[in-house]
Parts: sequence; C-alpha cells; structure tokens
Amino acid sequence: MLSKVLSACVYGIDAHTVEVEVDITSKGLPHFSMVGLPDATVKESRDRIKAALKNIGFNFPLKQITVNLAPADLKKEGSSFDLPIAVGIIASENLIPSDTISEYMLAGELSLDGKIKPIRGALPIALEAKRLGLKGVILPKENAAEAAVVSGIDIFSMNSLPETIEFLNGIAKTEPFSIDISAVMSENSEYEDDFSDVKGQEHAKRALEVAAAGSHNVLMIGPPGSGKTMLAKRLPTILPPMTFEEALETTKIHSVAGLLKNNQSLLATRPFRSPHHTISDVALIGGGQTPKPGEVSMAHHGILFLDELPEFKRNVLEVLRQPLENGYVTVSRAAATVTYPSQFVMIGALNPCPCGNFGSQHQCTCTPNMINRYRSRVSGPLMDRIDIHVDVSAVPYKELSNDYSGERSETIRQRVTEARERQLKRFKDDKIFANGQMKTRHMKKHCRLAEDAHGLLDAAMQRLGLSARAYSRILKVSMTIADLEGSEIIRSHHVSEAIQYRTLDRGQF
Repeated sequence: MLSKVLSACVYGIDAHTVEVEVDITSKGLPHFSMVGLPDATVKESRDRIKAALKNIGFNFPLKQITVNLAPADLKKEGSSFDLPIAVGIIASENLIPSDTISEYMLAGELSLDGKIKPIRGALPIALEAKRLGLKGVILPKENAAEAAVVSGIDIFSMNSLPETIEFLNGIAKTEPFSIDISAVMSENSEYEDDFSDVKGQEHAKRALEVAAAGSHNVLMIGPPGSGKTMLAKRLPTILPPMTFEEALETTKIHSVAGLLKNNQSLLATRPFRSPHHTISDVALIGGGQTPKPGEVSMAHHGILFLDELPEFKRNVLEVLRQPLENGYVTVSRAAATVTYPSQFVMIGALNPCPCGNFGSQHQCTCTPNMINRYRSRVSGPLMDRIDIHVDVSAVPYKELSNDYSGERSETIRQRVTEARERQLKRFKDDKIFANGQMKTRHMKKHCRLAEDAHGLLDAAMQRLGLSARAYSRILKVSMTIADLEGSEIIRSHHVSEAIQYRTLDRGQF
C-alpha cells in the first residue's frame, strides 16, 4: 500500500516541502530502498527506523519497502526525515488513517528506543507549513517553543513515536503548544552589558552612538588594553530594539545553523559575532559542500566585530565587500546556490602599529616601513566601506579609579531610536533605512547643508587634502549627527564633529 507524509528540508534559511512517499509490497524479497537524492544521514535513517519500530513493539514488515523523497531533484540532508518515514511505513500497514496524516507536516530524528530528538530549522519548517495552509506541525518537544512563534498554525510537540501514533489515530488528545510573543520579546531583550561600565573614552562612546544611529561601519584604533573590545561588545545595547520581524529573521538563521538552545523560542537581542582572526573565508561568508550560513549572516541585524583586523587573511577580508555593500551574500556551490541576509554593522579594531605602542606613553619599536606594511593589510576597497575612524587611547588611572558612571545604554538607545525613526521617515521611498546606506543620489536628494557648513567642509577638503571618498563619508556622518540633534539641516558643528571621525584621512595614524 502507498502512503504520503509531508515533511520539509531547509535550503538557505527557507524550508521547502518534501513529500515522503512510502510503498510497501509483498512481492519479491524483503528490501528497503530510498530514492530522491538522500544524503548519507538520510540513508542511515533506515537503520534508526528499523530499530525504533522494533523497540516500540511494531513488527517491522519483511517486504519490499520503497521510500521516495519528492521532489527527486532536490538534495535531502539531515535527520529530520526519520519521523515522517516511520509514520509513512506504519500508515502503509493501515495502522494510521491516510486522511489524518495529510493535514500535518512532520519532522524529527528518532533514537533507537523510539524517542524523538530535536532538529535544526524548526522555525522555517513551521513557516512553510503555514504557507501551505496545513492544520498543524508535529515536531520534537525541544523545538516546539521555537516554532510556536509562528501565528496561524498549531504546533504539536511530541516526545516519542508511540505518542505521535496515538495522536494521529485520535487516541490521545494533545493541546497545541502556545507562547506569549510579547512576553518572550520582553524577556529575551535584556542585555548583560551596559555602556555605563566603560570608564572614560567619551569620544569613542560618542562615535559609537553616531554609528548606531546611522548604521555606520566603524574602525577603532588604539593600543592593547584601551577598551576597544569592551566598547564593541556594548554597541548592540544601544541599537534600536529589535522588531518582531527582525527577531523572526534572525532566529531563522540561528535555527538553520543549529545555534538555538533547547526550548529557546526567539532571539530578541541584537547578535554580536566576534570571529577569530584565523577564520577561513568559507566560515566567514558561508558555504561548504552543502551551503550553510557564515558569520556575516549570524550577525544579521547586529554587530560583526573583527578584532586585530590586519591579522585576518587578505582573501578573508575581501569577501566582506559584497555583504557590506548589498546587505546579503550569495553562495554558489555544485549542490545549490543560496542567498543569506547579512545586514550588519561592522566594527574593526586594530593597533596603531605591530607592537601597539605607537602614539602611546610606551616606546614604539616599529619602523615606518613596518607600520605601513601593517596598515596596508587592510585593502582600500574595504576601507572605503568604513565611515568612522576613531582613536581609542589608553585610559588614565584617574578615570579608571573614580566612581563616576557614564550614561546607561537605555538612555543612549532612546536617542538612537529617535534618530533612526527620522531616517525611516526620510527614506520610506528609497528602499534604505539608515544614513549609512545612502548612495550619491540619496545624498543629493536629502543632504542640505547650511552656508557655514559648506564653508567649513570646503576648508577641510583643501587644508587636510581629503579625498572625494572622505567627502561622502563626512556628509553621511554629518547627517546622522544632525538627526541625533533633531536638525533638518546639516550645520557647521555637525560637519566639524564628522571630520574628527576621519582619523586615517587626517594622517593621524
């Protein structure tokens, strides 16, 4: 007899429907075959399913069993097909009504004793089931909270295969798993760090506030121990609170990557990713034989922090250019071509020289050639995409030892959020959301400078020898500073502050 069970596989960050067809016939010798481009993990499900069915008391049919995973041209991977295949075999033996099975989408890995283990990508699977208009989704208990954030479809959490069979036969009544979205967003939106922990560094903190308000990429330059990492870790705490749509998209990426903890439903805090400088280009950008999201996608809607920027391999840094420019990354492999979102703020940190003491109280042992080689490890095209350069000098003992506590992240976040709201209103017809994303046409349309600002910018261009690239960066940052102040026009003091954030162009490196 033939049975059909709906399941799904994940490509990129989206799920695609897979119809698990199971045909059992008594003709011929006993055989179990699986077709439909299954990978090694899916093929191994045959042995897991056989053991699980026998251990729950089901007499495994000694017949010809053919399992087809349709569409046959889509490569299937992962262990999530264990549950639907097992249910399909039982349904083919007329032990589960076929009309009941067609109302649900199933996914789960089976252990040898019939227990159901958690899987990756439960959230996109629930979204796909909702798109199909199904009655519900049957998932492992550990994945229920994650999938339950999708409204409009019932999520049924199961502990074991016998429990699933009883539910599909109507013997056991199981209530859909539900969560309070507003409560989850509130509970998961708290940050452990706070800007008030940072002693001194008022200039650097102001620069990061401007970066957060306009979604500008930042380069911090300072000696070891000056607080660059500490500042970067606190940048997510002053970014605008995540909307539910942003949280859902970020959670999808982490779900596909298997980074969600058991029973975690939603990521409501901005992600902060800090890869080591030995990372490969594939790990940073995403890919592999079967493409998976990389660090730039894990940082979507959050921060990508690259400490010791010149220590990264040149080819690794160069792959950042596409996601920084476009907000997404496309990975092409023989198996598939997938696109991952990667809209993030990049924070780079580097020492002023290889030994780290240039410009500090300690003696620098580096020659000018060594400093130039160190600096040239970061290419010009990548530097073109960084709007703000800020000096982070060592904090004196007097500031470290006092009891003064700076502004809390909550206070700064309020100003940043108000500035972002002005930008959203301004760019509502331009398909961008922040000043840092402006192109030349946007600057011509929206940047209005006061007369004194024109004069100051002209003088700065001539005296400091600033390039056209620096001009556009200064204009973007000036507009963000004006937004923080609530000004519709860019004035001279806005331009003056923006010029201070071009350390490398002013020759102070």
